[in-house]
Amino acid sequence: MTSLDKPTEDTSADDARAVTEAALFEAFGGVRGMVETVLPGLLFVTIFTINKDLHWSAIAALAVSLLLVVVRLVTRDTVKHAFSGVFGVAFGVVFAMMTGNAKDFYLPGMLYTLGLALAYIVTTLCGVPLIGLILGPVFKENLSWRTRNPGRKKAYAKASWAWGLILLAKCAILFPLYWWANTAQLGWVLVALKIPPFLLAVWLTWVFLAKAPAPIDVFAEMEAEEKAEEERKAAVAEREEAGGRHRREA
Repeated sequence: MTSLDKPTEDTSADDARAVTEAALFEAFGGVRGMVETVLPGLLFVTIFTINKDLHWSAIAALAVSLLLVVVRLVTRDTVKHAFSGVFGVAFGVVFAMMTGNAKDFYLPGMLYTLGLALAYIVTTLCGVPLIGLILGPVFKENLSWRTRNPGRKKAYAKASWAWGLILLAKCAILFPLYWWANTAQLGWVLVALKIPPFLLAVWLTWVFLAKAPAPIDVFAEMEAEEKAEEERKAAVAEREEAGGRHRREA
């Protein structure tokens, strides 16, 4: 392992935790992202509980998700979390309208959760934990953790197992309710399960990564290599110019 391969050791534990918190906040959207995730579904189940009208419930959920995107655009903030919410709500509306069953509004999101849980588990078993693929660019380490930072790869594997198992547990609650409960019951349980499992998974990810070696900043490495190459070329050009002057003087 070269000196460039070693994670920075002069970063304090507090600084490492702060960097990890900031990266997780950016990757998962923070408080605002959680609100944008919960609000459309909460509005849908609230309206449906009151008047049992699928169309008005679906229209309201889609409208508020679009409004959240507009607010993001107006404030020039990142729209990835709001856009993902729009797509999720839109798929739910399409499913529910096609089948006429209000519970199908929740089905695409439930299937996505199941697929995501399996993705976390399968990628970890394959040696490329999904949480590392998500957070690697955020930490500016890309995939360097796979071969150059084994302690960090182990932390990503633990975090991916945590995400996968938590999401599977969530699915184990929701899918039976999809078959046995009515729309309002399923909706309120789903809303209640939006934030707590997510926060648990994020907290466990923070715990694992806060104890892991610091990330290798591959972008800084590339900049250093480019600078060294430019300096080398400048030195070569300077020597050639000096040699040319000596030959002309001779």
